[in-house]
Amino acid sequence: MKKFFIISFILVIVDIIIKILVLNFLTDKPLFIINNFLYLTYVKNEGAAFSILEGRSIFLILVGVIAIFLIINYIKKHNYNFGLIMLFSGIIGNLIDRVFYGYVIDYIGTILFNKYMPIFNFADILIVIGAFFVIVGSDKSENRSNN
Repeated sequence: MKKFFIISFILVIVDIIIKILVLNFLTDKPLFIINNFLYLTYVKNEGAAFSILEGRSIFLILVGVIAIFLIINYIKKHNYNFGLIMLFSGIIGNLIDRVFYGYVIDYIGTILFNKYMPIFNFADILIVIGAFFVIVGSDKSENRSNN
């Protein structure tokens, strides 16, 4: 479990450092990394994914805290995998933003088929990939226990 928290701590620190850089060096004007595809910009997201539940910070903080406690209780009883580490770290990264700023700092933008997609951050990437690994991993462990 010590390894779980050390890796999570490192990922959260990376998220915090990136967001500090965003706050200090980016504006809301897109800075294109790959023309017509990938850009950086500073956006205050007061909601959750795709800005749903905008303005419901207390509720989103509560959901984040509950998710953290559920993950900790799960890893106390079961093995953990890198997916859980990523999920846990991403939730904490965005939770820190909500508590200290009242919104989540987003900064990675993409354009697909000439359409601007929702802007996201490193913590969001951790959450999505971590959730994917948790789902795929739980499916594999269920298949093993059914055989």
